[in-house]
Amino acid sequence: MIPVSYFFGLSIVLFVLGIIAFFIKRDLITMFMAIEVMLNAANLAFIALAKAAGSPAGQVIVFFIITVAAAEAAVGLAIILLVFRQKKSIKAEDMRLLKG
Repeated sequence: MIPVSYFFGLSIVLFVLGIIAFFIKRDLITMFMAIEVMLNAANLAFIALAKAAGSPAGQVIVFFIITVAAAEAAVGLAIILLVFRQKKSIKAEDMRLLKG
C-alpha cells in the first residue's frame, strides 16, 4: 500500500513544475499545458485526500474539476487559434498587441 503522503508529494512536485513552466515559457500552448498540469496536480491531491478520509467527496470534486478543465480547454484552444490566425504567432508577447 502506497502512503498518502507520497501522493501529496507528487502533487506538490507537479504543481510546482506547472508554475515554473507557466512563468518561464512564453509560448501560449506551453502556458496552457502548464495550467492543465496544475489542475491535474490538484486533482491528485483531492483523490489522495479522499482516499485518506475514506470519503467519496474528493472524487466528486475531481469530477467537477475535470468538467471545468474540458470547457477551459475548448475555450482556451479556440482563443489560441484565433490569436494565431491574426498574428501568425503564439508568443505571449504578441497578446499585448491585441489591446484596443
